[in-house]
Amino acid sequence: MGVGKHIASETFTVGGYQWAIYFYPDGKNPEDNSAYVSVFIALASEGTDVRALFELTLLDQSGKGKHKVHSHFDRSLESGPYTLKYRGSMWGYKRFFRRTALETSDFLKDDCLKINCTVGVVVSTMDYSRPHSIEVPESDIGYHFGTLLDNQEGVDVIFSVAGEKFHAHKLVLAARSTFFRSEFFDHESDEEKNEADMGNEIKEIVIDDMDPTVFKAVLHFIYRDNLVSDDELSASSSGCSIFDTLAGKLMAAADKYELPRLRLLCESYLCKHISVNSVATTLALAERHHAMELKSVCLKFAAENLSAVIRTEGFDYLKDHCPSLQSEILRTVAGCEEPCSSGGKSQSVWAQLSGAQLSDGGDTSGRRVRPRV
Repeated sequence: MGVGKHIASETFTVGGYQWAIYFYPDGKNPEDNSAYVSVFIALASEGTDVRALFELTLLDQSGKGKHKVHSHFDRSLESGPYTLKYRGSMWGYKRFFRRTALETSDFLKDDCLKINCTVGVVVSTMDYSRPHSIEVPESDIGYHFGTLLDNQEGVDVIFSVAGEKFHAHKLVLAARSTFFRSEFFDHESDEEKNEADMGNEIKEIVIDDMDPTVFKAVLHFIYRDNLVSDDELSASSSGCSIFDTLAGKLMAAADKYELPRLRLLCESYLCKHISVNSVATTLALAERHHAMELKSVCLKFAAENLSAVIRTEGFDYLKDHCPSLQSEILRTVAGCEEPCSSGGKSQSVWAQLSGAQLSDGGDTSGRRVRPRV
């Protein structure tokens, strides 16, 4: 046929495009000197930047199954598919097979060759309607620090609380609490620093104003960043004043050790357990330990249920110990943000409330009651 002359197969469709096999018996280019046959895959339809992978298989017609395969489906991701720019673009082999070897091979039978062609077209679509995401587990740093506390690895300070010993790490405590940072590093003498550098005996600190259960819960928070279990918190609440519950004592500890997140966690817990009977003392606790979020909730709750709240022992506690909070409750009821001048108005209102009978049948058993004032 001559160099550059080809025999074309019938077209076939893959990926929405037409394709054809071009076989050059005398080679595609003159420089091959007709020593090799050439085989190419051609894009036979309109297309721009069609990306595809190919495989050409010269079939052994003797039945021995010794086919010759030229495949690019195993190309690396970095190499990627081939890109055919326009109609008539081709991919293939100029030196597919030596001509003289082919003429005497089992691939040729009755002057016919059989070539199988596999084409894979890459179809790219961008789906902007559904963002993809990878689920990231919650942080487990608290678990690892908690394990460090439980195993007592590398501890360098001991707290003695009512005879019970608690081991801890100065750096962890200082990182979580400005109180401990100041205690361990700002006020530490040169002699104490030298002793620490020399690896001397671990320092022991005595705490005489806190229960061991409370201090243990403080360490639990510092290392694990959460409260102890609800069972532990509720176990201390039965029949106790709010000040004597574990949550109440933890609130005080959070204030003492400058742990604002612990205070907020305590506020959240106590907020869920506010009742008519407990709201007044909870308000006093919030005021004492600068728990502003909890204080705001208590004021609103007391104002909404005032007729029942004024009958409780907790309200009497406010009269005796926190009279200013009574005035704040009144201002909340009245929706007044400014302090009452000279207290005269507050006193007259309190006198009326103290002598009033509950007109709405509200109870003081802890059930939430809406006021009718």
